[in-house]
Amino acid sequence: MKILAGNKKGNVSLIIIKNKKLPKTLTKDQKAFLELQNYKGEGNIFIPYGNVYFVSIEESSYAFCNTLRDAFFNAINALKKLNIKTLSINIENTKEAREICEGILLGNYSFETFKEKKSETTLEEIYLNSTKVSQKDLEKVILEANVIISSVNYTRELINTPPMQATPDFIAKDAQRLAKELNLECKILDTKGLEKEKMGAFLAVAKASSNPPFLVHLSYKPKNSKNAPKFVFVGKGLTYDSGGLSLKPGDYMTTMKADKSGACAVLGIMQSVAKLGLEAEVHGILGLAENMIGGNAYKPDDILISRSGKSIEVRNTDAEGRLVLADCLSYASDLEPHYLLDLATLTGACVVALGEYTTGVMGYNSKLKNSFIESANQAGELSAILPFNPYLQKLYKSEVADLCNIPSSRYGSAISAGMFLGEFIPQNLQDKWLHLDIAGPAYVEKSWGSNPFGASGAGVRACIEFIKNNIKEK
Repeated sequence: MKILAGNKKGNVSLIIIKNKKLPKTLTKDQKAFLELQNYKGEGNIFIPYGNVYFVSIEESSYAFCNTLRDAFFNAINALKKLNIKTLSINIENTKEAREICEGILLGNYSFETFKEKKSETTLEEIYLNSTKVSQKDLEKVILEANVIISSVNYTRELINTPPMQATPDFIAKDAQRLAKELNLECKILDTKGLEKEKMGAFLAVAKASSNPPFLVHLSYKPKNSKNAPKFVFVGKGLTYDSGGLSLKPGDYMTTMKADKSGACAVLGIMQSVAKLGLEAEVHGILGLAENMIGGNAYKPDDILISRSGKSIEVRNTDAEGRLVLADCLSYASDLEPHYLLDLATLTGACVVALGEYTTGVMGYNSKLKNSFIESANQAGELSAILPFNPYLQKLYKSEVADLCNIPSSRYGSAISAGMFLGEFIPQNLQDKWLHLDIAGPAYVEKSWGSNPFGASGAGVRACIEFIKNNIKEK
């Protein structure tokens, strides 16, 4: 399915209905049909007379950043079922064009890799027509939307891939493939490499798995990299999390293939950055491991020595993501970035606090947090700040080590987990670091907004927008 700029009429014309105000140009047959359907301007509807499809939006909708995206996500899923080849829609401005393109492209994804019978559609082309926006500007919007949403859908596909296939080695090899395809630098640390880096926390998590761990480091540098800002993205990549010896209940193990969502999002970010040719130096670091059980599994009561030298008392082996990230953030800090962001499905507590659809944003720098919130909103991703609280610091202190991997109280545990990660950020980088807890939106077992069942690709659009906005500032 292609989106094209050009003044062409499709088999079906899409018309945006704002605040239930129907067009005054309706024919007698169209009016009669809408009256029969008792349609008052709410929701989307196909009118066979003249082959018109109304896409209804409420401009005052609470989810204002996604009104158009969500409406066209639903529209394209309905229209793909019709026996048509083309669609057309008139565009008012570039913002509208962007959101419509993204809604359509997000709606065109479904995870059917393992299904014998795939969905089929005759729909081939969608025309964006405008008397107010030049064809050149429309083509630019379409190109960028295609690049970014293809990266989101690539991220979704990786996350949805089951753990029997998507092992740490599988993701590492896919990163190598991506690097070769896009001319990125790619460095991979295997078990020996991790040992050399003294990543004791990371290695402990992976001990009981038959699938060895890897750290992947992808690097993108623009042609003029001398004055380019440097961004580093770190992704939690637990390709499967059983909970380890602190074993999860059976129901909670389902969907744990999604515990690699942070690492997969970083791959999606790197793909978009390279394809768009952004004027920034961007690094992606993936901590890939499985948290399994076995005779050699790490245990509650173990004391691990992290790459930074800090010791960590283990009281629960299911709080493993922060152990992997602790060493990865230490590694990332050596790159001395202008911006350091980690993405992780870190805590169920964040989902309790914000719901399933919102990313928790944490860090020490209020201006940086607000900057990310604004970028995420522009990109159509919901996010909210969870404030660090110095009184929570005592909750992850240990009597036998420098830190404990779980807090002594469940209250505020999404924040205390973020603060735990902050212990591995050097003082000179603390104002440049953000922790993004994507546990809520990364994977949901029902369609929502402009996301289908399963993986959403959370973080990709927001982080690309954040890079673009901060390139402008530089």
